[in-house]
Amino acid sequence: MKGNLTTLVTTVLVLVLLGVAAGFVWSAVAPPTQYVLTDIGPQPADLEGQSLIAADGWFAVIGAVCGLVCGVVAYLLSRARPVPAVLGIAGGGLLASYVASLVGSSAKGTIQASAAGGLTTSTSLGLTAHGVLFAWPVVATGVFWILEFVLTYRLRGDA
Repeated sequence: MKGNLTTLVTTVLVLVLLGVAAGFVWSAVAPPTQYVLTDIGPQPADLEGQSLIAADGWFAVIGAVCGLVCGVVAYLLSRARPVPAVLGIAGGGLLASYVASLVGSSAKGTIQASAAGGLTTSTSLGLTAHGVLFAWPVVATGVFWILEFVLTYRLRGDA
């Protein structure tokens, strides 16, 4: 039981640290959204929202790549304890995605107050499609179980 708990906690902690790195990568590659400050508050300058969609897309791609790597590494390192590893990459991947969104949003900057006598714009980075938070854990667990199935298929056939 202690070994299973250690595997689970270690996996989650490693993924949270990777989430911090992924947040910085996301803030570096995703396009910032331009805002116009109005009397009712900040409004996106791009009414079609292409930069918002692109930021979500980059987050999903980074999360999926991280999930792919985590799923392969978890499978290779946890052959003796697969269940806590899968639980760790599922929960840790979701937590890492959340941490990445927080780090990426704060690393890019926030909306600033308008200047006296006029409207100014500034940049911000944030998620609008919160479903992309699930890219990391879904890909990680999917890759883990695909590897499990493919690499143990012959063993199951011989039995």
